[in-house]
Amino acid sequence: MNRTLKHVLLGGALAVLSTMVAQAKEHTFKLHHLLSAKAPAHTKMLVPWAKQVEENSGGKIKIEIFPSMSLGGKPPELIQQARDGVVDIVWTVNGYTPGLFPRTEVFELPGIYKNDTVATNLSMYDMFESDLRQEYKGVEVMWLHVHAGQAIMTVDKEVRSPADMAGMKMRIPTRTGAWVIEALGASPLATPVPEVPTALSKKTIDGTLLPWEIIPPLKLQNQINYFIEGHDKTRLGTTSFQVSMNKARWDGLPDDIKKAFRDASGRDWWGKVGEYWRAGDDFGIGLATKAGKSHITLTEAETNVFLDTLEPVVDKWVNEVKGKGIDGAALVAKARELTAKNAK
Repeated sequence: MNRTLKHVLLGGALAVLSTMVAQAKEHTFKLHHLLSAKAPAHTKMLVPWAKQVEENSGGKIKIEIFPSMSLGGKPPELIQQARDGVVDIVWTVNGYTPGLFPRTEVFELPGIYKNDTVATNLSMYDMFESDLRQEYKGVEVMWLHVHAGQAIMTVDKEVRSPADMAGMKMRIPTRTGAWVIEALGASPLATPVPEVPTALSKKTIDGTLLPWEIIPPLKLQNQINYFIEGHDKTRLGTTSFQVSMNKARWDGLPDDIKKAFRDASGRDWWGKVGEYWRAGDDFGIGLATKAGKSHITLTEAETNVFLDTLEPVVDKWVNEVKGKGIDGAALVAKARELTAKNAK
């Protein structure tokens, strides 16, 4: 092979490499979230999803994940960071911005959500285009999900009835959760998840409503003595989350790149995320019991007292969203029907 031909081939190879590098840079995304890199939500949900998207793209996509708000700001600012394009993708709690996602809140309500993360996530998928998409302005939703539900965690008081919670100060991140706390006779205190250990140590709260999954990353087994849930893992509602991309960034992507994201974020994935949160919950409570803490499961009768006490929360939500022109009663009926169907 003569020198000229070698130079031509080398030049061609360098041109191809340069194009590949440029292409890779063009499709690099920053994903920002609030929990640590050790949190199961990071290691077992966000990282596997990002890798699947990258694999689907044949190496054209790179997703860089930034945990612990490492790109700046506070957790309630995440959705606006995505809308403004400060970051490309966020994983955030819908309830950190009260009133912004009112239709999705139907899945957070006690009695609507009881204990089935998979059925709830699938129902959110089934209702997304028809009922939920309109409130996600400025972003393109990759997926929605809920956690395993609001269990009661208290520092030093065993709770077996709503009366036991009278006068307590309890942490909750969402307005629907605050209504739950108020209906139980306690005082709600809005606190982002990462700040819970500090609030407990300062005694500004007596306990919190959270899923067991969060016990390991926050080391709550060191501060909480009583971990309480209802019969058959029944919880007092749940919290909704989203993984969403800046809309302008999404709209500017070529079809094959969009497909890589969509194929990793389909209905099956929404269901798998539900399975992950259930498994994470079982692991978390196992850690607490190994630490010698009390895991209390209420009887069916005790559980029903809680659910009956909280039924007015559903009515309050229906009346509240009616003022925004939303037929809350229809959403409640549809969510209940789909969740029951998907549970089968």
